[in-house]
This record gives sequence, C-alpha cells and structure tokens, in this order.
Amino acid sequence: MNETLELRHSQVETVGEEWPRALTDDLAYLRTGIVNVFFYGRPRAGDREWVLIDAGMYGYTHSIAEAAERRFGPGSRPGAIVLTHGHFDHVGCVRELAERWDAPVYAHEIELPYLTGRSAYPPPDPTVGGGAMAALSFAYPRGPIDLGSRVHVLSYDGSVPGMPGWRWIHTPGHTAGHVSLFRDEDRTLVAGDAFVTTRQESLFAALTQKPEMHGPPMYYTPDWEDARASVRRLAELEPELAATGHGIPMHGAEMRAALRRLATEFNTLARPAHGRYVGHPAVADEYGVVCVPPLDRRSKAIFAVGSATILGLALGLMSRRR
Repeated sequence: MNETLELRHSQVETVGEEWPRALTDDLAYLRTGIVNVFFYGRPRAGDREWVLIDAGMYGYTHSIAEAAERRFGPGSRPGAIVLTHGHFDHVGCVRELAERWDAPVYAHEIELPYLTGRSAYPPPDPTVGGGAMAALSFAYPRGPIDLGSRVHVLSYDGSVPGMPGWRWIHTPGHTAGHVSLFRDEDRTLVAGDAFVTTRQESLFAALTQKPEMHGPPMYYTPDWEDARASVRRLAELEPELAATGHGIPMHGAEMRAALRRLATEFNTLARPAHGRYVGHPAVADEYGVVCVPPLDRRSKAIFAVGSATILGLALGLMSRRR
C-alpha cells in the first residue's frame, strides 16, 4: 500500500468504558481480542428479542455471554446468530454460544461449506501486507467447522432474521459468501471484513486500533476483483456509520470520503502489487473451494524467507528459556 487513509475525526463516540459499547440505540459492539462482535437490539430487550452478529475469537464465549446479559438482561438469549463469514476469528465461539443459547445460526449459502464440515478455506497468503499478522497467517486455522443442523441459509429476499428494517448484501472477495448488513433508514452498515478501519496486517495496528480506512485483510483475501466490487457497492450506499470486523467503528463525512476514495483507488490503496491471488483468484461455489492458484516464484521466495525468519525467532526464544 502506497498511502494510508487516516480517519482523524470519525470515531463513533461511546459512553463509558464498560462493554458492550453502544453505537446506536439498538446496536452495540464488543471487541474480542482483535475482532469485533455486534449486538442488535435495544437494552433490556428480553429473551429472543436480539441478534448476535459474528462470534469472535476462540476463548471469548464467557465474555460475549456476559456482555449480552449486561445489555439484554440475565438469561436473555438471541433469536439468531448471523455470520458475515466463517473465518476463524469470526466463528471462534459460535458453536459454544449456539448450544448454550439453543440459537439458530445464519450465513450466506456459499459460506455454508465452511460451516458444515465440507470444505476448508483457500490457504492464506503470508507474502502480502508486510506485517506480523500477515507473516503468521500460514498458521491460522482454515476450518471447516461443523455446526450441523444449527446453521441455516440467509433468506434469498435479503431480509435478516430478527432484524427488521435491515438487509444483507452479498459482498464477496474476502470470502466467496461474505455478507454485510445495512439499514437504509439511518444508513448504518455492519461491513464484516469487506473493508476494515485499521491496518489488520500489522500486529501493532491490530492491537492499538489506529483508525485508518483499509480494504479487506490482505493475507486472507483470495479474490481481489470481487473485493474491489464489494467495496464499491458499499461506498455507493453512503453509510452514516460503518462498523467493521476489525478496527473502531467510524461515522460521518470524513469516513464516507475515505470509503469513496478506497473504492475509486482500490487497486492502488488496497490491492497488493504481488501475491498468490492477485492475478488468479481462488474459485469457490456452494460446495466449497473448487481450485486454488499455485504460489508463483516470487511468492515462494518471500514465503521461504518469512518462514525461516519466524522459525529462527521461535528457536531463539526457546533457547533463551532453557
């Protein structure tokens, strides 16, 4: 990336330090490690009167359940869990939470193979992005997980279960079945990882949450043409509030201007110059991954150097401990 799109005055103001933090009257969020989950429903909404959007990192089941009780009341269960996509950092607690709450899970039809044990995702590309999160991506879980009969296909009419007034929008690129959620009334957008508001390839940025407008995390995006079209589609909605899977939620004119520029200059600002999927996307359908391009010579060299460096660092740390 040649340039960063900083967002100096676009952070959504939240009241208090307790999680989950309110974004609107009926939307709040909780950060689980490096990824956000969202709660739709008014405070004290009651049992089955709210929806969880995404399910965060593994190990945060208790934190998500506690946040839900603080917002909606003791023993309150969601009417549904809606997934923007099935990457490990968005479904880490979904099985435990779905069983705990006896709640149905919804996702796009093309995302189901990764949620029903049928197919693993295409391998990440650790040669793009230039940060520690990218370099370590070869070790991230690719799934699949198997939710069995708990997972269902989102309605083809675009409606979102338990979220009247919202619609889901197919925004592929980061995954083939990725969706974003949008409410036309106040132009509130839950974008998943179609674009993000921090440089997710960098471990430092992922931890500090410096607000910047970025395309989808590079190391886990296997179709850059679809990703570009999806950002353009979301920019055309002119959202007032953008809540993304990674980074602090943003709002207002500055955010919209940065999103429009990202859409217009996507190939310069978001698309890597080289990489496994830059010229040849992975292909997937409703049954899972169909084909994956091989690593090119340059990517193989970068991958080999990066892997050797990480291995050397790991061995060095182990020897020091001894």
